[in-house]
Amino acid sequence: MPSRRIVAASVLTCLALSAVALAAPPAEVPEALRVAPDQVLAFDFRGEGVQIYVCTARKDDATKFEWILKAPEARLFDDAGRHVGKHYGGPTWEGNDGSKVVGELKARDDGPDANAIPWLLLSAKASSGSGMFGKTTSIQRLRTVGGKAPAEGCSKAAEAGSEVRVPYQARYTFYTRLQ
Repeated sequence: MPSRRIVAASVLTCLALSAVALAAPPAEVPEALRVAPDQVLAFDFRGEGVQIYVCTARKDDATKFEWILKAPEARLFDDAGRHVGKHYGGPTWEGNDGSKVVGELKARDDGPDANAIPWLLLSAKASSGSGMFGKTTSIQRLRTVGGKAPAEGCSKAAEAGSEVRVPYQARYTFYTRLQ
């Protein structure tokens, strides 16, 4: 019966399209985090790791304490799940090929998840190597999950210097100039 085949094919098509819609990225990138039009996407990686915070005396009142970001520590993966590099303080991204890029904050947005670290736009302050990060001009941190400093703790001098490691995930997109 051709009509059953058509219905079955239609149902399968609808299910496939629903899956694609669910896998689509969240709302578009905020205007402040967009790269210049003369740049093109070079790489899009998933970062998984921790944001490391240290309990430190506040600059405006040394008798009060707060969690201050020390550094990220994450592994970078491509869409096939292959480990392609790492991310650490600087902020620095280093490929398995030895290339590196150090970013400098240009803009930030709180992003859609109030419980996650903000979305960022960074420019390349320095890069090295001829590998994947050697010609990076901009980096975006998007689709963040987790990573915020704890809301509690770090309230007295006895806790000064203590560290917490907060799990997070993010998408890191790397851009280069048009050739």
